[in-house]
Amino acid sequence: MIIIPAIDILDSKCVRLYQGKYSDVTVYSQDPVEIIKSYEQAGATRIHIVDLDGAKGQGKNNRNIIKKMREAVSCTLEIGGGIRSKEDIKELTTLGINHLILGTVFAKHPEKVKEWIDIFDAHFIAGIDALNGKVKITGWETDSGVDDIVLAKKAKEIGLKEIIYTNISNDGALTGPDIERTIMIAEQSDMPVILSGGISNKEDIAKVVKTECPLITGIIIGKAIYEQKVSVPDLISSFQTI
Repeated sequence: MIIIPAIDILDSKCVRLYQGKYSDVTVYSQDPVEIIKSYEQAGATRIHIVDLDGAKGQGKNNRNIIKKMREAVSCTLEIGGGIRSKEDIKELTTLGINHLILGTVFAKHPEKVKEWIDIFDAHFIAGIDALNGKVKITGWETDSGVDDIVLAKKAKEIGLKEIIYTNISNDGALTGPDIERTIMIAEQSDMPVILSGGISNKEDIAKVVKTECPLITGIIIGKAIYEQKVSVPDLISSFQTI
């Protein structure tokens, strides 16, 4: 199990959305570089970054700040949001980003993702974000028409390394994670799955660990850290095993 703090970037600021709604945004910091440094100093070995502007297809205005974040820390960084082309992959890997999360492009064009897997020596992750079992794309604003379990099986089929699964109704709500659905995604795909969305306290993470599902390999925590409901050093010392 690995504890993965999350940093969502909108207009170069650290924010959290409620259930993925861009109309319901809270700004937590004006300086993502300082936030990412604080997470590494707290013991994080892997950090999750979401480019919310990129996820909506609104250009690459956060790439400069992402470059500064990469230069500020030495830990593993994974990025999702706006990775739609070979040029995006080349740019981000050149910056030194370790893991690339593919959401919209994977849901819409899995054959293109398969081509990228064959071409690039990169660690590609399937980002599956669902509401009522249906995968949402383009910053969670569009229904893809694809079931989350179907897409999870496709991730295995084409050779993606991991799945990050988010139940959108839980995300940013601090109401607890959807453990049952996450386990279902893991078992149906037979892939390592990282749970995302809804973590509100230490007890939520303990519940995930108690399931002893070997395919649930990590937990992403965002808002609960900003709201000081959990602390990164405590979570790492209590739960991190890799």
